[in-house]
Amino acid sequence: MSEIRHHISEPLIAAYVAGNVAQPYALVIAAHVSMCEECRARMAAHEMAGGAVLEATDGHVISTDLRAQVLDALDHAAPNEAQAYQRSGIFPAPVMEALKGKPPKWKSLGFGVRQSILQSGDDGSVRLLYIPAGQEMPNHSHDGLELTLVLQGAFSDEDGRFGVGDVEVADDDVDHAPVAEAGEACICLAATGAPLKFRSWMPRLLQPLFRI
Repeated sequence: MSEIRHHISEPLIAAYVAGNVAQPYALVIAAHVSMCEECRARMAAHEMAGGAVLEATDGHVISTDLRAQVLDALDHAAPNEAQAYQRSGIFPAPVMEALKGKPPKWKSLGFGVRQSILQSGDDGSVRLLYIPAGQEMPNHSHDGLELTLVLQGAFSDEDGRFGVGDVEVADDDVDHAPVAEAGEACICLAATGAPLKFRSWMPRLLQPLFRI
């Protein structure tokens, strides 16, 4: 894997550890952290700091009845059926979990570009994007935050070059048209909290159909 130069910001890591990140973004952060030793260390530091705060906090006494109810609920809880997925090819374990261990179901967006939507809801969406080498994506801005993690190949835009493991954090101040690098196709994991704001009319026309 090439050297990772673009990382998750400190505030985002702190929010992720605290459980204050929407699920689409959490998937991108988890995938990046699984690929990046530096961000794993930073996340561990936040987890240790959070643990220290909890230890320093005074406990609360609960009633005997409430304690019995909690213990009874734990005794009768359904077993965890979640399957532990491993990295497969270019896809990190968190992505394989979102895919339920199956290959992506690609749908064409035109010009060789494909997508596979992994999650979509009121809190945003996260998808895999397949961009042929040399292909430029339509110019767009954002209504909120966009996280894009490179899993294969590379792309470049106004903010620089992003290779495998790099994550671009783009907000509503960023207006760009990413271009996939020559060589192999660029495959990314991208999360957005709202539909993209395209500059040209054709992408805007097709936007409801492609859910992007």
